[in-house]
Amino acid sequence: MRTQLVLLALLTAVLAGCSPKSEAPKAEGKPKPGPGTMPQVASKQGVTYAGDIKPLFDKSCVDCHGEKKHKGGLRLDSLEASVHGGDDGPVFEVGKSEFSLMVSNVARLGVEDDWMPPVDDKHPALTAEEAGLVRAWIDQGAK
Repeated sequence: MRTQLVLLALLTAVLAGCSPKSEAPKAEGKPKPGPGTMPQVASKQGVTYAGDIKPLFDKSCVDCHGEKKHKGGLRLDSLEASVHGGDDGPVFEVGKSEFSLMVSNVARLGVEDDWMPPVDDKHPALTAEEAGLVRAWIDQGAK
């Protein structure tokens, strides 16, 4: 009878998505960005990497994601590198800023460990307006 109870507990734990020693189910990954969670897209037209986005990245991102240091394989010091993405692939899909991991992270949405720049970092976080400008750049073709 005891063996049956132990097996039932193990089966229940597996079906619930947790190990027998854990007390709560494990999270199924990180929250995904999506409509309704992002900052508003900036109304500015003709947003370009060189004129609008690079200055933001230079201020807050390239010390960790530039030529000398590129955490996660991500470089943001050039248009080509920004579009290419990092070790895990692109951080945005051109034309779809509402699902952009980049925007989610710079807007400080979702998991705090993913916020960019990190909370305790010496670099300033992007404002909601600046994150909206990044959204406009992505939606306008990331040029």
